[in-house]
Amino acid sequence: MTNVGGLRDRKKLETWRAINTAAAELFLERGFEAVSIADIAAAANVSPSTFFNYFTTKEAVVFDPDPADSSTVRDLLDARPDGEPLWDSLREALLGYLKALGPRVVTQRRLKTSSPALAACGRELGDRIHDDLGEWARLRHSRLTEMDLILLINLSTAAVLAAFEVWDPDTGVHDFVQLAADCLNRTGTGVAPSPDGKF
Repeated sequence: MTNVGGLRDRKKLETWRAINTAAAELFLERGFEAVSIADIAAAANVSPSTFFNYFTTKEAVVFDPDPADSSTVRDLLDARPDGEPLWDSLREALLGYLKALGPRVVTQRRLKTSSPALAACGRELGDRIHDDLGEWARLRHSRLTEMDLILLINLSTAAVLAAFEVWDPDTGVHDFVQLAADCLNRTGTGVAPSPDGKF
């Protein structure tokens, strides 16, 4: 029974990735707005109804995480050790998330620059990540003031966004992660723990 379930899951993952790959290729070739769901389904050799078994919208093909990827920001935050300064946790979780995105972030960067619809969806994703950071921080670092929490979360996400905006996707994912690490490190020098351990 386990083997059957495993095979079924592998088939589903293969289909998800086939649709995702076909969509990315079409989007980059024709532009996001010029590609229909029917186009994606045909390129992936599935029916449009099968497409909707895996993705709720055309935008979801670009931003939904790979089902095999468990490295969500919240998962990465939950794995951080107790007692770790909030800034360190935010830095490591965000960098881990960017590494987990892999080549998908290259496609996202290229498409977002050419599509207002995808740029808006990217902002929505950023808002969800921001909310996840805030929810986790309020539980794990309840002794910090709300101003401290908001300040650190906003600074960490702004550092990653700055790296994203200047990054040339032709240089690859590794370069983006390095840029983000540099921005986070430079920002972090201003939010190092004070003598009373405030952060």
